[in-house]
Amino acid sequence: MRLYPQAQTYMTPPLPRRPRWRSLALLALCLAPLLWPLEHLAERYYRSELAGQNRQTLDLYVANLLGTLHRYEVLPQILGDLPALRTALAAPHVSTNLVAANQLLKEVAAQAGVEVMYLMDTRGKTLAASNWDKQDSFVGRNFSFRPYFSEAMAGRLGRFFGLGTTSAKRGYFFAAAVREDEHVIGVLVVKVDLDHTESLWGQTPEQLLVTDHNGVVILTSRPQWRFRATRPLTEAERQAIIAIQPYPTRDPQPLVFSSSAWLRQSTEIAETGWNVEILAPRTLIDRPVRTVVAVGGATLLVLMLLLGLMMQRRRHYLERIAFEAKARRELEMRVAERTSDLEGLNRRLRQEVLERENAQQELVRAQDDLVQAGKLSALGTMSASISHELNQPLAAIRSYAENAEILLDHQRTDDARGNLKLISELTGRMASIIAHLRAFARRDRHAPESVALQPALDDALALLAKRRRAMEVELIRDLPEASLWVEAGETRLRQVLGNLLANALDALTEKGPPRKLWLSAESTEQGVNLYIRDNGPGFCMEALGRAGEPFYTTKTRTQGLGLGLAICDTLMRAFGGELLFANHKEGGALITLKLRAGAPGVSLQPSEDRSV
Repeated sequence: MRLYPQAQTYMTPPLPRRPRWRSLALLALCLAPLLWPLEHLAERYYRSELAGQNRQTLDLYVANLLGTLHRYEVLPQILGDLPALRTALAAPHVSTNLVAANQLLKEVAAQAGVEVMYLMDTRGKTLAASNWDKQDSFVGRNFSFRPYFSEAMAGRLGRFFGLGTTSAKRGYFFAAAVREDEHVIGVLVVKVDLDHTESLWGQTPEQLLVTDHNGVVILTSRPQWRFRATRPLTEAERQAIIAIQPYPTRDPQPLVFSSSAWLRQSTEIAETGWNVEILAPRTLIDRPVRTVVAVGGATLLVLMLLLGLMMQRRRHYLERIAFEAKARRELEMRVAERTSDLEGLNRRLRQEVLERENAQQELVRAQDDLVQAGKLSALGTMSASISHELNQPLAAIRSYAENAEILLDHQRTDDARGNLKLISELTGRMASIIAHLRAFARRDRHAPESVALQPALDDALALLAKRRRAMEVELIRDLPEASLWVEAGETRLRQVLGNLLANALDALTEKGPPRKLWLSAESTEQGVNLYIRDNGPGFCMEALGRAGEPFYTTKTRTQGLGLGLAICDTLMRAFGGELLFANHKEGGALITLKLRAGAPGVSLQPSEDRSV
C-alpha cells in the first residue's frame, strides 16, 4: 500500500465581516426594474400565442362552415331534373302531381339532411314542399320578394341567409331554376339549417361572430348579440332589409365592443360576403402575465437569498482550498498514469471503428447498386403495362373528341371548348403517368405528399362512369363527409384506384343483374382504410394467394396481361401502405387499401368529372 505524507494544516486568518444584507438590499433595488421588460415580453408572448391559436380556430370554423354550404349548393341544380317536379310544374292543377312532388321532396330532404325543400312556379308561389304536412307548411306561400328567387329566375344560383317568414327559423337558402329546354318553368329552393355551427363552438372564453354584408350579426356563440348591427346602416341598406326581411327586426340595434376588453381577429368569406370574427377576452392575456411577473419577483427574491447564503459559505470554501489543492495534485498524478493506458486503448478502438465504418459504407453502396439493378429489371417488366395504364385516359379522350365533333356540328362551341379542355387535362394526366414510369428508373425517390382521398376517388370513378352506367352497376358510397387526407402521390393514387375499380367492373361482367359496387372508408389509429367491394364471383383460393403477382390473371371475357393488381401493389408499398385481397362474407370480392394518414390541406382540388 502506498503511503502519503501527512498533510499540514494551515489556519486561515478570519476575514473581516461586511454588511452583506445591506449590499443585498441595494442589489435587489437595482434589479427590480428588470420586472418591467419581463412583463412586456410576457405580454407579447402570450398575445402571439393566443393570436396563433385563435387564427387556427377561426380557420377551422370557416372551413367547417364552407364545407356545410358546399355540400348543399349543387342540390337544387341536380334535383331540378327530377320528372316528378317537372310534372308538378307542368300541371299544378292535378292534385296527384302535387302529392307526388310533396312526397318526393320530403324523402329527399330527410336523406340529404336539409331543413326544408320547396318548389315554386315562375310567379314565386310555392306548389310543393317537404314540410307540406307541418303546421308551418310553405305550400301556397309566395316568396318572390326573396332575392334568391330573382337570382334563380335570372339563371344564376340563388344564395340568401335570413329568417324564415313562415317558420321563423334561420337558414341559408340555395335556389336554382328548373328548365324545360331553354325556358325557366319554376324554381327549386333548399334551406340549410346552420344552427349546429354555433353549437360546435362550445363553452369557451372566446366568442364567435359572423356578420353579413350589412354588418349584422347572423351567427354567434352569444345569443344576445344575434341580429345586431356592428356598424351604422345606410338608408339604402335599411330599405333593402325592409324589402327582403332577412332579420326578425327591421331596425337592427347597434352592437358596441370595448377595444380594451377584447382581442379581435377576422377573416372574409368572399363567396357569401360574410365576415367571420373571433373575440378573445383581454383577461386571457392579463392573467398569465401577472403570473409571470409574480414568478419573476419570487425568483428574484430567492436569488437574493441564495446569494446571501453563498456569501456566508464563501469563508468555508476558502479554508478548504489548500487541502483540496494538495489532494488534487496527488489525484492528477494517478489520473495521468491511467490516462496513458486509456489513450492506448482508445487508439485501438478508433482504428476498429474506422474499419467498421468503411465496411458499412461498402455495404450501403453494394445495397444501393443492388436496389437500382432490381429497379431497372422491374422497369423492363413494367414497360408492358404502359398501354394498360393509358387505356382508360385514351378511351375518355376518344369519347370527348367524338362529342366535340358533334357539338361543333350543332354550333355549340362553348360545350365543345369544354370537351377540348377535358382532353387537355387527360393528356396532362397521361404525361404524368409516363413521368412516374420514367422516375421509377432513377435513384431519386419521389416523396409522398398529402392527398385528399375523396377527389382522387371521384376522378377514378369519372373515367369509368360511362362503362358503369352501360353495365347498370349500382354504386353505393359510404364515405365520411369530412375529407380524408392520405400520404400518396396525386397521379399514382388515381392510377391505383382506377385499376382496382376497372378490375371490379371486369368481375361484374361475369354476373347478371343486379350488379353492385360498394365504396366505404374509415380513419383508424394506423391511418386510413378504403374498402372496395363488389357482388361478383369473388377470388378463388389460388387468386387470393397470387393476386399481386405480375402476369397472373383469371380474366376470361376481357383481355388482360395480369399487371394491374401487381402495379397497384407496388405503388401502395411505395406510399408506405398495404393492399389486401379477400372475399366478403356475403359474397363477392373485398379489396382493402391501407394508407398512411396525411396532413390536412386548406382546400381540395376539384375532381375532373362528378357524373359518377
